[in-house]
Amino acid sequence: MELTDHIAIVTGAGRGIGRAIALELGRAGARVIVNYRSNATSAEEVVAQLGGRGRAVRADVSTTEGATTVLAAATEWGGLDLLVNNAGIHDDRLLMRMTDEQWQRVLDANAGSTFRMCRGALELMYRKRSGTIVNITSVAGIRGNAGQGNYAASKAAIIGLTKTLAREMGRRNITVNAVAPGFVSTDMLADVDPRVLEGAKGMIPMGRFGGSDDIAPLVRFLGGPGARYLTGQVIAVDGGVSC
Repeated sequence: MELTDHIAIVTGAGRGIGRAIALELGRAGARVIVNYRSNATSAEEVVAQLGGRGRAVRADVSTTEGATTVLAAATEWGGLDLLVNNAGIHDDRLLMRMTDEQWQRVLDANAGSTFRMCRGALELMYRKRSGTIVNITSVAGIRGNAGQGNYAASKAAIIGLTKTLAREMGRRNITVNAVAPGFVSTDMLADVDPRVLEGAKGMIPMGRFGGSDDIAPLVRFLGGPGARYLTGQVIAVDGGVSC
């Protein structure tokens, strides 16, 4: 129970990777703000599994107002020890056919939400000279991916922000790291052509897609005492795709 008495926020925690992270942090003893944008039923299911250590907060964290709402919930509990920026979307299309709206919406939802949540969280962490931020990026942000110019750009921006904040906040004992999943079996893959998925699987040295439970334990470790001297790192969890 290495995170006992820690207060954590997980954005986009109603399903998929965010859900698994929230539950993993709860098992480690943390109290978790379960942020979601639209699916209240799913978020409340996560809270129910967390018992008395969870609270659901509906907000669109790509906006300043939404980020402020989520951070205020942590303040009501007494502060913030761990922020996990997981909220994100994708809207795939070849760049030559991509609209301005598609580009901006994905950048705002992914990189914009991470920026706004980090900015607010650091105000809380800076005063007490401690805290941890874990940003969920993607292997697409490291190596690119055809048809995902907006998504890859947003995830690359998160990597740059992670490394910058690690430099800015190191002397305040605030660590900032990123986790870059590869292909993970979540709802996000549900609308992808099965033939594309089969081709992608063939590029993975381990020969399979990952699961949300392959990501969550690493986030738990990064939020705990064993990672107190680890900052500014991007850790790929991708079955060897980026090696």
